[in-house]
Amino acid sequence: MRAQDIESLLSVSRPTLAPDGSVAVVSVTHPSLDADASVGQLWSVPLDGGAARRITRGRIDTSPRFSPDGARIAFLRADKGEPAQLVVVDARGGEPLVLTDAKLGVESFSWSPDSARIAYTAPVAEQGRYGTVEGISPAAEPARHITTLNYKMNGSGYTGDQRAHVFVVAAPPVDGEPAYVASPLPDGSTPEAALVPESTRITTGDDSWSAPRFVGERVVAIARRHAGRDRDLRNQVWSIAAGSEPEALTDLGSLDISDIAEGVDGTVYLVAQELGPDGTDFVGRNSAVYRLDGRMPVLLTDPETSDHTGQLLTATGEGVLIPGLWNGRQHVHAVPGEPITSGDYEVTGVATAAGRVVVSYQSPTSFGEVGVVEGGGIRPLTDFGAALASTGLVAPAELTVTARDGYPVHGWVARPAGEGKHPTLLMIHGGPYTQYGIHAFDETQVYVDAGYAVVYCNPRGSSGYGQAHGSVIREQMGGVDMTDVLDFLDGALDEFDDLDPGRLGILGGSYGGYLTAWTIAHDHRFSAAVVERGYLDPSAFIGSSDIGSFFPQGYNGADRELQRRQSPQEVAHLVTTPTFVVHSELDLRCPLSQAETYYATLKLQGVDAELLVFPGENHELSRSGRPRHRVQRFEAILDWFGRHL
Repeated sequence: MRAQDIESLLSVSRPTLAPDGSVAVVSVTHPSLDADASVGQLWSVPLDGGAARRITRGRIDTSPRFSPDGARIAFLRADKGEPAQLVVVDARGGEPLVLTDAKLGVESFSWSPDSARIAYTAPVAEQGRYGTVEGISPAAEPARHITTLNYKMNGSGYTGDQRAHVFVVAAPPVDGEPAYVASPLPDGSTPEAALVPESTRITTGDDSWSAPRFVGERVVAIARRHAGRDRDLRNQVWSIAAGSEPEALTDLGSLDISDIAEGVDGTVYLVAQELGPDGTDFVGRNSAVYRLDGRMPVLLTDPETSDHTGQLLTATGEGVLIPGLWNGRQHVHAVPGEPITSGDYEVTGVATAAGRVVVSYQSPTSFGEVGVVEGGGIRPLTDFGAALASTGLVAPAELTVTARDGYPVHGWVARPAGEGKHPTLLMIHGGPYTQYGIHAFDETQVYVDAGYAVVYCNPRGSSGYGQAHGSVIREQMGGVDMTDVLDFLDGALDEFDDLDPGRLGILGGSYGGYLTAWTIAHDHRFSAAVVERGYLDPSAFIGSSDIGSFFPQGYNGADRELQRRQSPQEVAHLVTTPTFVVHSELDLRCPLSQAETYYATLKLQGVDAELLVFPGENHELSRSGRPRHRVQRFEAILDWFGRHL
């Protein structure tokens, strides 16, 4: 796979399944170099034979959901330069009907049980901002008066003046008379014509809402409305109705709730992360499934043995289904019950109807497919990965290495075809509480295609191996996480004699940028390094990052001296490795100043260092940035390693 082949990275959304279990619908999206954007449409996937087919023609159509009666499909559609709007289409096909004209777009939505209404969330701009007044440019808007700690978010910018609120809109029949733009009358007036149905806003105030759902006839959603919300991460589920004060469905405990679902029997289920008594203990914490007993969440799954992160709850007759992450794989768990899938898959979404279970998933040979769960496995229904496979994927070898203290470190080694010795890259993931998995990964494949062996693992601090594995680096970052990646590299060099220990590179982004910068200050074996979107100065992170009010304190500790002892910036004077610093101009997660200060420090002390800054991009450049920028990024990194390895 070469950099330009990112167009073959077809991502598949969470599926939605017709009530009779006959057909699934997914959104299939991919980067387009021509459009310089992510594009995609909805596809229909029959469960009992027949090829998948494209059923919409929008520029970017996402998040499909069948109405409970199966007659319509709602989804989000965004045209070029415009935010996503909520639309519905006849499930048999036809022209979509637009339901919203939200100035800043629609974020998420849910059908009512009777298929008559849809609840959705949309950011509401403060008057005078974000184009609410024609002729007032962003530079001419009033000053922002900020009184909170948390007021911005990577990819969104300032959030205090664009709170997400909940709306309800009637879902009209899709075969009704269309709305028309009115023509002017002879007297110069123009009759008012409603081109979209009227939505009812049912939340007010300065709260932001997420995950709207119908529980019976009630609309429920998640919000942080308590007095200390600016200093902890807790939230609650609320029942909301127009003109009424929200009613709490859960007590303010110690949970960060991310999803809600109502079972067939009326039981309400939650996905939530336990945060400890002060509501800030997030390090190494897995999310689990709960059921509501009155207002009290009752734990149903063991967070030590699986992570159920995300808005992926699916109700069944007996409980819920949800993917769970472990050991580089992700499988469907029945709650209550056991996993119902196995094998080398990463399940990314699940739907069920008429006794059938359909999943979207990734595999070592595909970035996204649809399959049906049968006999504890997954029967593929699609072959969206064919184009990617044709680029020449390399199957990484799975490896477990015993670290210097006896701890097992799990990961992979991907090697180019042909005889070595191959220059070798040690690649480190972000997070730190994330993990590398078994799915086809563009980062690995592009570097292998260019002739590099790629060594990558999930050191202590990663997710997917239990909470103790993830939390051990608290207040001691750069300890066992650094020795784990180095020991895994040494183990790979011992295991595979076609890897060249004399030509080593190291690279990583975000936390991976942190550990790369930290490692090259302590180990000088590497010929070159790439520090990308790095978390490089914990103390400077506070107040500049969108997570600066809690992340450094959680991982590095609240004491400033302790933070300094874990700071790559504080040991940058020890670096001699040629270092390429890559960052994005609009990164609010790891702000550009982190990279600029680090780069200047290296440059001033005579290190061979270069800085590459991408305009208009944020922290997600490598995953969802402009496709042309993504290709340029790959080319620049390959050029750097080519010059030094």
